[in-house]
Amino acid sequence: MMLLYHLWLSPHCRKVRLMLGEKQLPFETRIQKTWDRDESFLALNPTGEVPVLVDEDGNRVCGSQPICEYLDEMYGDQPLIGTGAVMRAEVRRLIDWFDVKFNEEVGINLVEEKIMKRFLGLGEPSSSAVRAGGRNIHTHLGYIDWLAERRTWLAGEDLTLADLTAAAHLSCVDYIGDVPWDEHPEAKDWYARIKSRPSFRPILGDHIPGAPPPRHYADLDF
Repeated sequence: MMLLYHLWLSPHCRKVRLMLGEKQLPFETRIQKTWDRDESFLALNPTGEVPVLVDEDGNRVCGSQPICEYLDEMYGDQPLIGTGAVMRAEVRRLIDWFDVKFNEEVGINLVEEKIMKRFLGLGEPSSSAVRAGGRNIHTHLGYIDWLAERRTWLAGEDLTLADLTAAAHLSCVDYIGDVPWDEHPEAKDWYARIKSRPSFRPILGDHIPGAPPPRHYADLDF
């Protein structure tokens, strides 16, 4: 069985978990406290970062995008990266949007400030960072609104890794109750469809010790 080294509120790890779920691949998870700088884990990935996937043959793949592309090439008949060069380019553009732009403008300012700082004993959240994250999320939800009004899924007619990536990032912010869903109905409807998929159930079951999610987090009719 595959083994995934991960952290609960890492959107990049959640992206891989969703990909594994969509491919219906059995896997085990292992929480890796990256801040401990464990030597055995550094031997797997010298960057000391998660996610890291070890497959049944002992092959090691590091990083969310390399892992997802590896899984897409190796397993399943329906590619989640998209078919054709134009579609794949659009899927990768949107993946980059959320993995980089959303993460820097929203995720770091909200999730890392509110959860990781407290968990690691790094002091109180920066109020200016939290305010910036709260402002920035409207830009991203507005873009999802725009895409969802024009397409069945974010990159086109089919579910792709772009949808899984966006949902992974939003799920982390939703865990702390900071997604203003009611102000973005198209984004909310899109997320409800993703949230209802079997691959999402383990994500909705996550509970970080000492930091439970809001009541609506696991509610499919939120």
